Amino acid sequence: MTGTQPSEVRRSTAPEVWGKVPPRNKNFTGREELLEKLRSGMTAGTAGQVTVVLPQVLPHALHGLGGVGKTQMAVEYAYRYGNEYDLVWWISADQRVLIRSSLAALAPHLDLPSAAAIGVEDAANAALDALRRGKPYDRWLLIFDNADEPEGIRDVIPDGPGHVLITSRNHRWQDVVEAVPVDVFTRAESIAFLNKRVRKAIAPEDADRLAEQLGDLPLALEQAGALQAETGMPVDEYIQLLNEHTNQLLDEGKPTEYPISMTAAWNLSVSRLSERRPEAIDLLRCCAFFGPEPIPRDVFSQRISGLSPQLSELLANPIKLSRSVGELGRFALARIDPSSRTIQVHRLIQALVRDELEPEERARHLADVHRLLTGLQLGNPEESVNWGRYSGILGHVVPSRVQESRDVKVRDFALDLARYLYMSSDGFAQEFVNLFIHQWERDSGPDDPHVLRAYREQGNILRQLGKYNEVYELNQKTLGKMRQAGTPDDELLLLVNSIGGDLRARGDFAAALKHDEDSVRRHEAAFGPDDPRTFRAKNNLALDYSLTSRFQQSRELHETAFIGLQDAQAGAATVLVHWNALARAVRLTGDYAEACDLGEEALAYGLEYLGGEHPVYLLTAKDLSIAWRRLGELGRALEMCTDVHGRYVRRYGLDHPDTLAAAMSLSNVQRNNGQEHEGLELAADTVKRYPRIYGADHPYYLACTGNLALLYRTCQEPAKACELNRETLEKIERRLGRNHHYYLTVATNLASDLAALGQYDAAVERGRDTYRRLKELVGQNHPMTLACAANLSVDLKHLGTSDAIEEAASLREDTLARYAQKLTLEHPDALAFLEERHLDLDFDPPPI
Repeated sequence: MTGTQPSEVRRSTAPEVWGKVPPRNKNFTGREELLEKLRSGMTAGTAGQVTVVLPQVLPHALHGLGGVGKTQMAVEYAYRYGNEYDLVWWISADQRVLIRSSLAALAPHLDLPSAAAIGVEDAANAALDALRRGKPYDRWLLIFDNADEPEGIRDVIPDGPGHVLITSRNHRWQDVVEAVPVDVFTRAESIAFLNKRVRKAIAPEDADRLAEQLGDLPLALEQAGALQAETGMPVDEYIQLLNEHTNQLLDEGKPTEYPISMTAAWNLSVSRLSERRPEAIDLLRCCAFFGPEPIPRDVFSQRISGLSPQLSELLANPIKLSRSVGELGRFALARIDPSSRTIQVHRLIQALVRDELEPEERARHLADVHRLLTGLQLGNPEESVNWGRYSGILGHVVPSRVQESRDVKVRDFALDLARYLYMSSDGFAQEFVNLFIHQWERDSGPDDPHVLRAYREQGNILRQLGKYNEVYELNQKTLGKMRQAGTPDDELLLLVNSIGGDLRARGDFAAALKHDEDSVRRHEAAFGPDDPRTFRAKNNLALDYSLTSRFQQSRELHETAFIGLQDAQAGAATVLVHWNALARAVRLTGDYAEACDLGEEALAYGLEYLGGEHPVYLLTAKDLSIAWRRLGELGRALEMCTDVHGRYVRRYGLDHPDTLAAAMSLSNVQRNNGQEHEGLELAADTVKRYPRIYGADHPYYLACTGNLALLYRTCQEPAKACELNRETLEKIERRLGRNHHYYLTVATNLASDLAALGQYDAAVERGRDTYRRLKELVGQNHPMTLACAANLSVDLKHLGTSDAIEEAASLREDTLARYAQKLTLEHPDALAFLEERHLDLDFDPPPI
């Protein structure tokens, strides 16, 4: 991107995307040399150059890092040069969670799914990736305001064709980027600013004296100019009062970390405002205990009991409230943005306000802020339509020290926020819930009900991250404490319902089945058979049925749960989970066409209501690709599965359980599409990764090892396949027994390995035993049974004895009729059978 020289004609159009940039300061003055230096540095360097605005690092300036106008200069740069960019986006960088949220909010403007569809973390990552690639915009400007440590945001500064501007108080940025120091105003800039800020002209000598008194600090000059503009106070009187306040502050020896000039100017403004409208001071003090981010105006439109009398009286009178808000803006004590309906107080002013209060007053104002936050009607945190409201107040939670409150409503509010962060897949979720756990444990002990509920949320977050062993230990410990504490069933069962998933993650399918059978009974007793919580418990039990080879029972119970949740009008994500589970259960019974119809409907629903990047949508897409593969739609299956696997890798990395499952399904469909060597390479890598998540004896790992053995045979290594399948079969037998479909899948393939090695006697012996067990387990018409029968008929024929040939003919005739009935003779399995080719069985890992 070329720089804009004074002689150039700039674009007349505004940026395509303009987001979150604060309003332009109509009184902005000077800084021309700095702005030109900044612009020159932006445009003369390489693409993606990062420029940082910093105050001058001087010994006396270390106490004045705030208030020199870094943010205002960044705002001015954005407005002055905005027409040189296609996209300008402002990011509050003082809290890491706000950075991710702001980047996630950018995603839809880049033609990407929103945070409501895919979660904050993934939306932010997708936005960063689009910026790096320059698609759809290669001329972009990101402004990170008030960043602290370089290490804190380095991973969210995108390389690419655009520009990044950072404001910070930390001089360490000059060691890692191009730094433009920002000092206080020059005297000429101070005089020009005061002449612009004060409505009535001020004499140059008076402006010079005033600037001298205020140390040319822009924020102090803003305070002085606002007070003079509002009161018409003569400069001599202002300087006299300023000196009195300064001497008083110096005598008291406080505050030491802020410029005395700024503190005195602020003190004087507050003093005059308190005479003119004392209730505005109450509002300012309340705002000082929020975060430095914009405060939604609706926070102060509530009618809440328990507030301090002064604030309660102010909020009850909308005329007084509006007047007070306006006065804060006129005295430059707050920034009022009518377009976004927000109030924002500079962090330095907030600190000065807080420092002037006694501990009892601070506690009172904190309590008011907590009541105002908890009074907001944010809605159910599990529903994506409400996530925008939660995001809007997230920046005020930690600065207002919500974690320190012992109020029940405040703690409930915090847990709702944790739930929102978990449901929206925000990467800050774990850090957030840990903050509250640590504080609440110190304040109330480890067995406090809110601590235990926070542990439950922590378990959900860890499970989402694929940390199954940690989740199991945590949930078992939490469950024991809840039982000991006599936690009511409506709370206890929320945790009980997830324990089955922990057991499945450990590979203990029988224990999970037993647990979830008991869970369903308890849910029915506590909530009734038609409660959404009961249907969720039934959905888990249906999954246990499928993992213990009870496919028909699984299908029936999944159908009951899905219909029940539809009738209960559950949220879109919950409905899609159950819809896809039903489609998967139908596929496992061998009804592939019906599974495809269900899966296609479910996928369309998910795309409409959740978006194409939501985790549940991706799960539905993966399962649909498996159904297409089973039906013989191999091209569609390969395209879908390749896409889903790529999305999982970008979302979670290579070692997440969902990525591993998608990788194994992709290797299966690659094998079916004649890409055996690609499938072998992917399967080998995936099998190596499985023990990191599940352990070396988990049934999923063992069944995936069977897939790897299958690929060895299809890549012309039958001896290697046979050896690996023998080892795998022994391990599965020890873990699950012989009458489990994982065992019988590998056993069917082992018979084919033996046949490929010419060991037909052993192949027939293995095939007969497996065929008998499959008929008893899943029925004679199931595709697994038909594949085993087809292979056995070929191996019997190869034995060459009259009895074997007769048995083969009889079995072949019966199998032909069943293929025609179950899958039709045009299905790829039936065609392979007719051509007397061996059929292979493979495994696709289901969700936990």
